[in-house]
Amino acid sequence: MSFESRIDALRREIVEIDPGEARALSAHGAVLVDVREENEIARGLAEGALPLGRGFLEQRIGPAVPKRDTPVLLMCGSGTRSLLAADALRRLDFTDVRSVAGGFERWKEQGLPYAIPEAVDAGARERYARQLSLPELGAAGQKRLDNARVLIVGAGGLGAPAALYLAAAGVGTLGLVDDDRVERSNLHRQVIHRDDRVGQFKVESARATLAALNPDITLRTHNLRLTRDNVESVLGEYDLVLDGSDNFPTRYLRNDACMKLGLTNVYGAVQGFEGQVSVFKPAAGPCYRCLFAEPPPAGAAPSCSEAGVLGVAPGIIGLLQALEAMKLIVGFGEPLIGRLLLFNAKVPRLRELKLARDPECRYCAPDAVFPGYLDYQAFCGGDSCSGAAHAETADV
Repeated sequence: MSFESRIDALRREIVEIDPGEARALSAHGAVLVDVREENEIARGLAEGALPLGRGFLEQRIGPAVPKRDTPVLLMCGSGTRSLLAADALRRLDFTDVRSVAGGFERWKEQGLPYAIPEAVDAGARERYARQLSLPELGAAGQKRLDNARVLIVGAGGLGAPAALYLAAAGVGTLGLVDDDRVERSNLHRQVIHRDDRVGQFKVESARATLAALNPDITLRTHNLRLTRDNVESVLGEYDLVLDGSDNFPTRYLRNDACMKLGLTNVYGAVQGFEGQVSVFKPAAGPCYRCLFAEPPPAGAAPSCSEAGVLGVAPGIIGLLQALEAMKLIVGFGEPLIGRLLLFNAKVPRLRELKLARDPECRYCAPDAVFPGYLDYQAFCGGDSCSGAAHAETADV
């Protein structure tokens, strides 16, 4: 059978719809998929369309459209390749596939809305090629990462792996807060540092590693400990905060500042073989104080030197925090808002607990008036290792 005969046969078998009808259907649950090549899509993408391309359509369609009975509307340049793509999806058991007649050219002719996707320069395209090919991210998602400003509080066991992967992913501005120096006992878990940097400030050691990994991002270092006098000036420069702190006073201070400033806080904690992760987003879910209204009594949460920590455990939790940050920035997946993820390296096993907002929380309740900052050292009874999660949730 010739190519022309094959297309004629498909036109008799596959429903073709007008671009206007495709737009109406996509507004009511149908998925509009553009199967053109990347260079074509760069000249315009229909509003609401997923740019999956034709070459890897069979691989990409499953994650993008997990339910086989979802209506899928396929668009190409003029309406030919979309018929072939529709036939391929029928073979994958998609039950409702249609082709947009006339493709993107007719879409434009009818004056339907489209946008010119943000371009990624050649250097970035080479560096981020593997994640740019993900339809959930693509050039638009990469631009969101490039425009993001993320602050990591603590350049230790949690902050180190999180910083490495956020820098590698192309987060445009990455800030680091820490006032400690590198110690040799840090190195089994704080993988951003090196033996020849023992004695250096952690933020400077981290800066050297991150700049070597990705020289295209902006790195900001804050060689200080957060206090109620400086917390707003530091956090106010960023869009998102990641918790890698190692003491309860900083945890509560950062939570309170995030609630006041409207910043999302990606929380993580580790002790021994166990860890936990959550996302505290103002107005969307509970905050850290809803989970732990008060710190544990002094001495109840042992320090890392007392309790010990498996080096891999904070690595896993830090990477999960980096993943949550990327989800929030790009907009894919389901962030851990209102959920606490618990990890036990011994099993290994993940458990999830639902978290509810405390209606009487003074910091995040809908009608709460910010009560001001506390004397956090006194409130927390001194420092305890962040690795030390509260006892009632650490037993996974």
